[in-house]
Order: sequence, then C-alpha cells, then structure tokens
Amino acid sequence: MPVVDVDPDELRQLTGHDEKSDEALKEDLFALGLEFEGETEDGKLQLEFGPDRLDRLSVEGVARSLRYQYGDDRGVYVPNTNDPDWTIVVDDSTPDERPYVTGAVIRGVDLDDDALDSLIQLQEKLHATMGRKRAKGAIGIHDLTMLKGAAHGEDGGNSITYRGVAPDGDRFVPLDSDREMTPADVLEDHPTGETYASLVEEYDRYPAIYDDIGLFSFPPVINGRRTEVSTDSRELFVELTGTDQWTIDRMCNVICYALDARGATVEEVEVEYADGRLVRPDFEVDEKTVAHERIEGMLGVDLSVEETVDLFERSGLGAEPSDADAGVTYEVSIPPYRTDVLHPLDLIDDVGRAYGFNDLDPTYPDVATVGGRHERSVHEAAVRTSLVGLGFEDLLNFHMISEAENYDRMGVDSGTDVVGGGEPVTITEPYSEDYTMLRTWALPSLLMVLENNTHRAYPQDLAEVGLAAVADDGENTGVAERRTVAGVVARNDATYEDAKARLAALCHDFDADLSTPATTHPTFIDGRAAEVVIDGETVGVIGEVHPRVLVEHDLELPVAAFEFRLDALA
Repeated sequence: MPVVDVDPDELRQLTGHDEKSDEALKEDLFALGLEFEGETEDGKLQLEFGPDRLDRLSVEGVARSLRYQYGDDRGVYVPNTNDPDWTIVVDDSTPDERPYVTGAVIRGVDLDDDALDSLIQLQEKLHATMGRKRAKGAIGIHDLTMLKGAAHGEDGGNSITYRGVAPDGDRFVPLDSDREMTPADVLEDHPTGETYASLVEEYDRYPAIYDDIGLFSFPPVINGRRTEVSTDSRELFVELTGTDQWTIDRMCNVICYALDARGATVEEVEVEYADGRLVRPDFEVDEKTVAHERIEGMLGVDLSVEETVDLFERSGLGAEPSDADAGVTYEVSIPPYRTDVLHPLDLIDDVGRAYGFNDLDPTYPDVATVGGRHERSVHEAAVRTSLVGLGFEDLLNFHMISEAENYDRMGVDSGTDVVGGGEPVTITEPYSEDYTMLRTWALPSLLMVLENNTHRAYPQDLAEVGLAAVADDGENTGVAERRTVAGVVARNDATYEDAKARLAALCHDFDADLSTPATTHPTFIDGRAAEVVIDGETVGVIGEVHPRVLVEHDLELPVAAFEFRLDALA
C-alpha cells in the first residue's frame, strides 16, 4: 500500500489546528484509517494508506479529511470554476492505444517549496496507484505562462493539440536535460525515458502535446523543460492522457482539489474530440441510496435520522432522508474526488468512521447458535503448530500475485502440469500490476519474503498454509481452490535432505506415509527434486531451488523447499 510523507506543521496549518501535538495528530489519523509508519530524517510523518482513498495521497487531502472529522467542514464541497479559455484538440493522428485526454487550468496558486513538493508527490503517487505506473493514466503539469496557445474558435480562445509524432520526429528539450532530443532519443538516452519506454515503444506513433511553439510534452514519459514548474509559477496547465477517460478524469479531480486547498482557482478546459466535446474537470456529484435499517444493522448501533445525516456530512458527504413507508432511506451525494464509493457498504463504512469504530460495542448476533471453529480451520491450525514446532516461522501472505512472480521468476510456464503451472485465475481490471491473479501455488510468495529479507540474519526457515487456485471449467465457479502447504529452508548449507527431514517429520505427526520418487521441475535442480507422495498419492514437489531462480530473487545462498496439498494430511 502507498506510503505518503506528510509534514505535521503543514497539516496543522491546513487544518487550522495549531494546538494539535504530533501524537494527537497520529491518533486522529489512525481513526481515519491512516497508519503511522515512522518519520523521515526531516521530521515528516510517513503514513500508510489504503489504496481506496486516493484523495488522501497529499497533505491537502489528509487535511481535508481531518477538518471533516473535527466537524470544521461539513457536507459536499465542489470548487467554483471559471469558464474555459483553453481547448485541447485531439488530432486524428493520436495513437489508438492512448486516445484519451483531460485537463484543467489552475490560476493564482502559491507554490512555496512545501507546496511544490506536495504536488510532485501527489503526481507520482497517483501515477503509481490509479495510473498503474503511468500505463493507464499519466499526469503532466506545466507553467501556463510558458505556453503559447494557438488561436481557436470565434471568441479567440487558446488551444493546444494532442497528436501523434514519429519516433524520430520533432525535437524538444526534456526535463533534466540540456539538449534537444527526438522521442526515440528520449527512450534510448534519457533515464526517465528508459524507465517508461515499455509503455510506448511498440507504438507506430508516440503520444505528444503541442502548443503554437512546438512539442512540449511527451506523455506518458516526460514533460519538456520549457514548461517546467517552479516555486515562481502561479498559473498551471494540468493535462492527463491515458487509456480510460473515467480514470484520468478522476485523477484530475484529485489534483484540482489539492490545489484548490492551496487557494488556487480552477478554470475549465474544453476537450475537442472528433465525435464531440467535453468540458473538464468533471466535478459532477454522484449519488447512491442506502437504507437507514441497513446502516444500523451493519454497525450495530441505534441512530436517529438527524444523527445519521450529521455523520454523513462529517464524512464529506451529503444525505437527504426520505419518508418511505418501508423505512427511511438516504440519497447520498458523493463529491467528485471520491473514487472509492462503489457500493452502499462504502457509505456505511464512512458513517462508522465518523461515529468512531472504537466506540462501537460488540454484540452477539441474533441467531440461535453459537459459532465455533470449522473442522478445516482446526486441521490447518494443527499443521501450522507442527510446522512451528519443526522450526519454521509461520507466514500469512497475500493470495494475489502477478504473473511474473507466479510463473516467470520461478521458471514455470502457465498451463503446464507441474506444481504451480496451472491456468491462472486473472483479474479483469486489476488495481495494481503487482496483484493481477490468484496464485497457483504458495512457494513464489515465500521466495518473495526471502528476497525482501536478505538484510536479516540466517538461517531463515519459513512456512505457510494458505490458498492456491487455478482456472477450471469443471467447477461451477470456473475456479478450483485448494489449501496448500509450503516451506523453505534458507541457509548456507541447505540441502534437499534438510527439507525432506522436515517434511517427513510433519507427515509423521499426522500418521501419513511419505515417499519421494525422483522427478524434474523447472524451479528445482535436476537430480535434486522429487515428487511428494503421501499415502500413495502424488500431492506436491520437494527439492533444492535452482540457482537461476535464486539469482532472480537476489538470493546468495542455497534454498531447499517443498509444497503439497493440505488435504493430503487429513
């Protein structure tokens, strides 16, 4: 999850609560769901965010949430906007792979060093999250005074053009450079270009934005030096390009709200497509309906209609109650910067936070039975206990992973019949490229932990009992899930025998018969790998991890590992 650096002095200034100590701020932030992760060398608070509240990726957004929490602000706030003077014309040559653009003009902003640092951080955090590392949406922020708009329309407005450019076409001076370069030169010779080259290098024509002087932005890679923003900038042009209009519009809203909190004025921009025109930013207020009974039932508290409306307003939402015979419902207004409200449960979560989750009293559900541990859970706990007794450290990893981690870095091909090689269960619209599928086995997760723990002392013996899944048309859901057991032994003298000794002891604890006939597996060294056969059934694999896989994970010592189906020990 993203971690954002927030200056506590700026936070006090923007909230208007100078009396708040750092400790009091940390408590208030935790109530909002923002966890304190430490401090930077210059005293900034490092806060970890849930990936849903992208409006809090800047000190301005955090301050806004705190002002609502304190009751200083209430209800839905929508910034006033000036009528458009600038137009973004989308040319027919714009690459089909990245056809969408949006933007806004910002006037009268006061950018001191702190404000500029916050804007840059917000831009990069939005790139990393909602923009999916600029693949889905990329932000360019320019000094408006350095742009020369082309005359446009009968009223003499200004325009810039979003179009395609040949890789070896027009030249410009990119940021952090002092020489003119073609777009192809940028991808080959500029550090930022090398980082993001994969996003556009397969295009026949690259995305580019021109004013009346020439090329000044090469999205999603880099802006031109001519329009670089500094603390002297007072008027900005914000442009976003991407593969989805909704995404870049919402990213634009978050930026506009952050700059509005700095006292800036937002001015609309027209976007002229071949098939129509849009006026942006899109500050339309969304609405959803939720029943009063459902709020009370979910939170377990009795609330009056007035109290509920108050809690909605202290969440930055608006609520109009109805007098329906079937019970009160609320038409809830949602501000344009909220990208996370997809369901009535999201609204109930906001009400609960405004009420205070720590103030909720636990109550027994109104049912006739008392819950207990499922037999499967009891069995899993017994296996975990045995693993811990054998010297393993018990882990709980994410069930989601990327294709690269699950297959490529392990040397495994998808769709094969080796352990871990099943067809992936993929996410149609993943929120992050790091979590695009359900893992088909747990061993990649353990190696990722080892990779992140190279600074820790060895030996490191890790184990996990968790979920694995593969696509299976034979299942009603199209997904075959199973519980899996995986373990790794990482030390300077780790061998196949070390892993097998642990596995044999584990099987002995559950009166299971173990045999290990030789096999081959792309993750393990040939001649040092075997099938895991329990009570006559092949259920997994064991062996010494191949040096190729170790190098891929930056591991410099041997690792022996095993993985098998949990139900084999039932």
